[in-house]
Amino acid sequence: MSRREGSLEDPQTDSSISSLPHLEAKIHQTHSLARLLTKYAEQLLQEYVQHQGDPFGLPGFSPPRLPVAGLSAPAPGHAGLPAPERLRLDAAALAALPPLLDVVRRRQAELKPARAAPAAAPGGRGAPGPGPGRRRGGRAAALGAETRGPRPEPAAAAAAAAAAAGVFLAKVLGLRVCGLYRDWVSRTEADLGQLVPGCPA
Repeated sequence: MSRREGSLEDPQTDSSISSLPHLEAKIHQTHSLARLLTKYAEQLLQEYVQHQGDPFGLPGFSPPRLPVAGLSAPAPGHAGLPAPERLRLDAAALAALPPLLDVVRRRQAELKPARAAPAAAPGGRGAPGPGPGRRRGGRAAALGAETRGPRPEPAAAAAAAAAAAGVFLAKVLGLRVCGLYRDWVSRTEADLGQLVPGCPA
């Protein structure tokens, strides 16, 4: 009986020993993937800022830190937590990010036509050519001169201002999501790096 019991325990011991190299390989692979994602997230954030125009690309621009539902930045004490807790928080954040990034992508796609329309309108089919009167009106408006014609109603002006504010806040929220993506992927890379032998902590 003792021989049989010993023979039953040996395969378990062997399998646990043989699974260690497999686990280490998985950790190395996941860490490499996190490193690539960190570079991608940094590039995504830079490209997002470039596509928003001013004031997003201006030096010293400090957008409001809007809250993102279901996700916050890594806590200042994150690095001091036990490894299992850090990895659990990393996994939860990375699971919450794809739908948020998808919302940002869709909003950005909605904003592009509105941004491109004014540039495309003069050359578009069916649009009246820029006659002398139109040119003068355009120059006067560009110089801030008062143009003749009906002024916009206060309600319409308020609605336009609210829409512009809504667009700005949507852009700021997208910036915030892209920044959180970069922060969490970078944090995950650092946390996994502590599990990789020979990797700087």
